[in-house]
Amino acid sequence: MAASAAFGQSLDDQRRAFAEAQAKGAAAQQRSQRLEASAAAARDQSDQARSRAAAIAARVQGAEADIDAAEARIAIIERLRRDQRARLAQQQGPTVRLVAALQTLARRPAALTLVQPGSIDDLVHVRALLSTIVPAVEARTADLRAEVARGRQLRGQADHALGLLAQSQRALVTQRNALAALAVERRRASDDLSGSAIVEQDRALAMGEEARDIGDLMTRIGASAEVRSILETLPGPTMRPARPGEARALPAEASASTGGGGQAPYRIPVIGQVVTGLGEVSDTGIRARGLTIATRPNAQVVAPTGGRIAFAGPYRGYGNIVIVDHGRGWTTLITSLAALDVRVGDPVDQGSPIGKAGPSRPTITVELRKMGQPIDIARIVG
Repeated sequence: MAASAAFGQSLDDQRRAFAEAQAKGAAAQQRSQRLEASAAAARDQSDQARSRAAAIAARVQGAEADIDAAEARIAIIERLRRDQRARLAQQQGPTVRLVAALQTLARRPAALTLVQPGSIDDLVHVRALLSTIVPAVEARTADLRAEVARGRQLRGQADHALGLLAQSQRALVTQRNALAALAVERRRASDDLSGSAIVEQDRALAMGEEARDIGDLMTRIGASAEVRSILETLPGPTMRPARPGEARALPAEASASTGGGGQAPYRIPVIGQVVTGLGEVSDTGIRARGLTIATRPNAQVVAPTGGRIAFAGPYRGYGNIVIVDHGRGWTTLITSLAALDVRVGDPVDQGSPIGKAGPSRPTITVELRKMGQPIDIARIVG
């Protein structure tokens, strides 16, 4: 993505993109380490599996950011090499012409100098001229040698950057394979449980069919989330879990984190560049209700904060969508997914893998809502 986006950018823009990609990669690495520690400390097997999956997903996103950084580095080096070649060509012109003139003088026969009238005076003048020109030639050739050495250095940096790119690409494949294997393992374990998730899925599908549009669907799910949260706080018997064997209800901190309760901050779910912000009007006159992010092909998409999957599947021209119920009426909508890693009823932690972007110039849209009303993600993102 970075290499194609670099076309037409200034050098400062390219350096800024490189720094941002490096920062995203470092942040992903830190998240992975924290999640690995959480997985090691978890006593519940399902909590441990979610933390492990989130840790691997963070490593996937870290590898994606490393690839962006490598491509940005290559774009910067290629720009510097292009500028260096232009300078070298400009400096070579006068020197080449001067050396050609000296070669013409050098080809004059020495015997002819002795027999031509005035040739002794000419020889003195030539020697005087050479004594002036030679230092200038030496200075120019020294500059040329320095530029050539700089070119070799840039070439070495380019080769190193290409090596880092190949290394990051291999790491991405390795981490994606590890995440896929873990997903199969988790799905096999969950399939051994009773099939009450089918009821949840049917309920979500029915809600999707009844909703007039995606905004209405978000409002319905937000209202359902608020009712669920209220019921969970009432005294009396514990609510039957969404899936047998899963006694953990939606944690209060998940909704608090979204609502600004001082817990883990909301996070952008995919590595990429924001191309449309909340409230911006498109060329077709549609006002954006969230963020649209341009990302890498097949980029990993994760849960922006904890919750429960309320909807997962294709929906009316939006591609595959995922709606995460954070509780207390808070919901996140993520659209334009090419593949899904979750099903309705699945609990997710912040960073849990939920799907992947498309294969060609993909964009992912994320909307945060409170009871169906769009919320500015920029105010709470961390």
